Amino acid sequence: MALQCGIVGLPNVGKSTLFNCLSNAKAQVANFPFCTIEPNVGTITVPDERISKLTELVKPQRIVPTTVEIVDIAGLVKGASKGDGLGNKFLSNIRETNAIIHVLRCFDDDNITHVDGSVNPVRDKEIIDLELQLKDLETVEGRIDRVQKAAQSGGDKEAKRMYELLTRFRDALRQGKSVRTVPLDSKDDRRQAAELFLLTDKPVLYLCNVDEKSAVQGNKYVDMVREATREENAACLVVAAKIEEEIAELDSFEERQLFLEEMGLKESGVARLIKAAYRLLDLETYFTAGPLEVHAWTYAKGTKAPQAAGIIHTDFEKGFIRAEVIKYDDYVKYGSESACRDAGKLAVEGKEYVVQDGDIMHFRFNV
Repeated sequence: MALQCGIVGLPNVGKSTLFNCLSNAKAQVANFPFCTIEPNVGTITVPDERISKLTELVKPQRIVPTTVEIVDIAGLVKGASKGDGLGNKFLSNIRETNAIIHVLRCFDDDNITHVDGSVNPVRDKEIIDLELQLKDLETVEGRIDRVQKAAQSGGDKEAKRMYELLTRFRDALRQGKSVRTVPLDSKDDRRQAAELFLLTDKPVLYLCNVDEKSAVQGNKYVDMVREATREENAACLVVAAKIEEEIAELDSFEERQLFLEEMGLKESGVARLIKAAYRLLDLETYFTAGPLEVHAWTYAKGTKAPQAAGIIHTDFEKGFIRAEVIKYDDYVKYGSESACRDAGKLAVEGKEYVVQDGDIMHFRFNV
């Protein structure tokens, strides 16, 4: 399952700079609103030291890491939900993403214009929140108009359930609350909510873009954001996007690590951001490893073995017989699949096995 994140924020908060260091694509960066006109889409390899270690041990013909697709849209402004600043068009580009990365400007720089004249990340957050809520309200009210008659006639249970769910969403949005704050009591509710692709139903990760000297400890603006988002089920990361862009331009892993150490950082903001996105979405990784390839596969936490097999191919799930599982630490300790087998560290698991992060798996199936 490919992870896709949409980047939102006001103009000149560092969205495109962040995008540049996240992907190989180079978005235009300039000091004026709407520099980004068409959405930029880039793909980044998920940083995972485990796949590097497995590659050293297995020496496969190819390596297939997991990837994340990043969608960068133009800076939003007040009225974006109604089309101001071309925002209405841009919002549609992130409707089907899995999560939203909300970039907030947390640095002072007289040379970079702020669209509202001053730096205040909490105010900026509220502007974007409102525009996303208004866009969702427009969507929800449109759907209510379409299902209301069928729901109230009493014969269509699916329409009735959808109408009740939409009404709850509408009430929350009218109160200035995001859809994600509405508790969903059943799998049917969650399924129908997912079908709506509402912007404020998506998990959000707040990224505080700071200056170089604040890259490790943050600053007063970061403290404001943390306080404002305390009650939300959201991650909050501190990243100096300009520094990240410089790191991304370095040629070797050793150069990048040296740069990070000099800055007092353990790992890049890019790595921390992707890992935070995985945690936010309850995603984990299992591996397949053999002489042809070492492959990383993304799955939802709690997935059972047959469904994990189905991520590779639907036939694997349909004809699932068993899974042969080696724990990552055991694989590294013993050095190969055969050595793990000889040491009794290869487990044979059935249909009820819940896949664990880092499992090295081999599926037996028959179709």
